[in-house]
Amino acid sequence: MKWEQAIQDFTYYLKIERGLADNTVRNYQLDILKLTRYLSDYNIQKSPLEISEEDIQNFIYDISKLLNEHSQARLISGLKSFFDYLIFEDYCNSNPLALIENPRLSRKLPDTLSTAEIDKLVLAIDLSHPQGHRNKAIIETLYGCGLRVSELIGLRLSHLHFEEGFIKVLGKGNKERLVPINSYTQEMISIYKDSIRIHEDPKPEFKDILFLNRRGAQLTRAMIFTIVKQIAKEANVKKNISPHTFRHSFATHLLENGANLRAIQKMLGHESITTTEIYMHLDRSHLRTVLEHYHPRA
Repeated sequence: MKWEQAIQDFTYYLKIERGLADNTVRNYQLDILKLTRYLSDYNIQKSPLEISEEDIQNFIYDISKLLNEHSQARLISGLKSFFDYLIFEDYCNSNPLALIENPRLSRKLPDTLSTAEIDKLVLAIDLSHPQGHRNKAIIETLYGCGLRVSELIGLRLSHLHFEEGFIKVLGKGNKERLVPINSYTQEMISIYKDSIRIHEDPKPEFKDILFLNRRGAQLTRAMIFTIVKQIAKEANVKKNISPHTFRHSFATHLLENGANLRAIQKMLGHESITTTEIYMHLDRSHLRTVLEHYHPRA
């Protein structure tokens, strides 16, 4: 089996059977291509079925000089998945990465904003600007629902179920979930939708998309980043924030106010609770309050 055919089959498997997003599939492909380029550079003429554990170890040692620990971990994980797939399809019976461990990662706590900082950002939005109400609705939706950028720009009018208090979100791997939406965020979206968007002329393919640019097309991820950066500049908020900062703030503020970690996991669309646990970076005074409130001996 040649590398090209193996990568093609693996790509098909990731897209069709596992239903992964295009960006995720592309990252898997890039990881494997790094390995094939290494083999070519060192004139190692081995197929995916012939490559040895020693070859892989030498490759990881070589590329570790160029990648940080998080990129190394993702690379190793991607290659393990690739060779696990070959085993699953009975092309081979062992994984050359089986005994290779991921580097120990330092867990970086996500940046968050205080409620005062979020209020400051919202107040800095110029509502007299043609896109002001749209941008306010975007910020309130990011913070009020904890959405990823891709989920925000893909939000549809037909996915707004305000009477039931939910919106339908298309998350990673095209997985749908229902996210509760508070009345204030509903109001901000409704003002934009009923007072501003109704006067715009969306392109046919974007008629159901909620947030539109000035040309009636869907906003891009880059545009959301630009909007957030510009608002932060106007509000004079010095933190290095991104759209994802609002998602982190959403989870952190819920947790600090006593929300259940499992409920937060469901709202964020995390497959594993361990991903949600990163938000357990509460200050000691809050933990003391929780102990005194809930422990029977307090």
